[in-house]
Amino acid sequence: MISWIFLLIAILSEVAGTICMKLSMGLTKLIPTIVMFVLYGVSFSALALSLKTIDVSVSYAVWSGLGTAIIAVAGYFIFGEPLGGFKIASICLIIIGVVGLNISGH
Repeated sequence: MISWIFLLIAILSEVAGTICMKLSMGLTKLIPTIVMFVLYGVSFSALALSLKTIDVSVSYAVWSGLGTAIIAVAGYFIFGEPLGGFKIASICLIIIGVVGLNISGH
């Protein structure tokens, strides 16, 4: 169970780091750049800790897939990026793929 908590921390810190990456304006703003590096460090560390008991294929798929889906939605709400039907369908496919990998691992 603790590995899944580490994975959740990894996902949330990766999403927050990606938001800071956007806010850093190409690494030209100091504070968002520093926060981005710290959050990515937390993310990779937590991801590594999750690998103690979760298969790497499942852990990485959940981390990257849900991170991608969450950041696409966050981009819509935070940065006003477009979120059309095709993008929503693609996000759903990512989630279906992550669920499929989890199911197949058991």
